[in-house]
Amino acid sequence: MTQDKSAIRNAAAAIVLRDRHGDPSILMGQRGAEAAFMPNKVVFPGGAVDAGDARVPLAAPLPQVCAERLCDQAAPDLAHALAAAAVRELWEETGLILGRPGTWEGPVPPDWQGFAATGHLPAADALQFVFRALTPPGRPRRFDARFFLIDAEAIQGDLDDFTHACEELSHLQWIPLTEARRFDLPFITEVVLAEVAARARDPEPPATVPYFRNNDEASLFLRLRGYPMPEHD
Repeated sequence: MTQDKSAIRNAAAAIVLRDRHGDPSILMGQRGAEAAFMPNKVVFPGGAVDAGDARVPLAAPLPQVCAERLCDQAAPDLAHALAAAAVRELWEETGLILGRPGTWEGPVPPDWQGFAATGHLPAADALQFVFRALTPPGRPRRFDARFFLIDAEAIQGDLDDFTHACEELSHLQWIPLTEARRFDLPFITEVVLAEVAARARDPEPPATVPYFRNNDEASLFLRLRGYPMPEHD
């Protein structure tokens, strides 16, 4: 089935912060010149939610406050898939593992087989939901993107080993947070960086989350304050 390129897709981005209490740096890479979305731009690892993301087991859930913020102005069952997508995209585009040693039960979704082969289950407890942005109308692709801040100490293995990364991002590197704006960044990435800089030394997830909503009527900066997660029997 052909994908509707005008449809808005849910997406997740992973902002890995290293040495957050010293001289913090973030992991970024450059998109290819032929990419349909943001060619040549330096970005965080990230991408669209896949169908299998909602079904993968999590070794540890999202922090409750983050799950509640993700449910604000969104489907209540989307938080799990977004968290899983952030872990998967980080793995695919950088080869870094956010998870815990464990054995998968049942079939592994195709896009998760490489991650599962490392002997880890994805874990979401280190994800801090810090920003949401909707791509403006008129772009070749539109995403409803959630940005997750991750302390690099939660990553398994060597933080400088990108040998398992796919080729979607080139020039993967740790960029000092104070120097990141010198690169060719998308506008929204610059906005998110300001939020990250303000939160770099705060270990707790934010109580409210900025939401840059672009639609046909207006571009608005909102604050997501969250709703309690539904209880399950």
